[in-house]
Amino acid sequence: MRRALRILATIALSMLVALGVAWATLALWLDGPQSAPLAGTLALGLVIVIVLSLALIRPLLGGLAVAIFPIVIVALWWTSIPPSNSRDWTPDVARTARATFDGSHVTIQNVRNFNYRSENDYDQRWETRTYDLDRIQGVDLFLSFWGPTEIAHTIVSWDFDDGQHLAISIETRKEKGESYSALRGFFRQYELYYVVADERDLVGLRTNHRGEQVYLYRLRATPAQARALLVDYLDEVNSLADHPEWYNALTQNCTTTIRGHTQHIGAAGSFDWRMLANGHLDELLYERGQIDTSLPFADLKQRSDITVKAKAADDSPDFSAKIRQGL
Repeated sequence: MRRALRILATIALSMLVALGVAWATLALWLDGPQSAPLAGTLALGLVIVIVLSLALIRPLLGGLAVAIFPIVIVALWWTSIPPSNSRDWTPDVARTARATFDGSHVTIQNVRNFNYRSENDYDQRWETRTYDLDRIQGVDLFLSFWGPTEIAHTIVSWDFDDGQHLAISIETRKEKGESYSALRGFFRQYELYYVVADERDLVGLRTNHRGEQVYLYRLRATPAQARALLVDYLDEVNSLADHPEWYNALTQNCTTTIRGHTQHIGAAGSFDWRMLANGHLDELLYERGQIDTSLPFADLKQRSDITVKAKAADDSPDFSAKIRQGL
């Protein structure tokens, strides 16, 4: 029995060390010193220390236990890397929004409403807008696909009975000259950023200038739930303006963060794999009755594709109304 337990412990610890070495090496390489040779030297040194521990210390279980320590040291360093709001940001994420509440009214500074000629050619327009929370009548979800159908970008938008819409997209905050990398997204490369914007900006940018396919679903939420969700979002917007956080492609992304907000208002369901493979999120919402179920799912999905409508609406001031026609 003891021998069997020792074998199991050795296998488990071996897997943990292997995963830890892979993670720690990448953490040093990507998040370590800006000097690539120095970062590479540190990563190589880590591997050498662990290999020597496994080669020289007997029994092997003892060597594995010792090999954990340098990985733990890297993890402690990595978690201490501070995010920042003071970098040379790209213009589209240069400003952070801030919300001020006055009774049922909220005034939001730096609502993005850019005029795009192409993805990278635009007129910057940062606006201050006031919304009446008592006039919220619903909340919608956009799913935007840029290529792989397993993964989508999610945008939440609030519908007011005076015709206003407020969209919020949870994204990476990139510096000038920086582009998104799926691998780097798992490390401390990008700050978390809430784009508070006009729908024409967030949705039109994707359909008309990035060539993405976008679907729109009305969520089955009461006005009270929609209001609570927006307030929770805006509380986080204010928090990020003062206390930046890191984006993480697994734990702090455009969809897992939405689930965090729904948990805060007591509206989250149980975790499902489709929250990670969020290209299937609409399917999950349909199964849970959180979007319209009066049609077969395939028909609903087809009708929810607003790509052509968004392209036709283009820069129209009634963009939001036009993309909802016939839904």
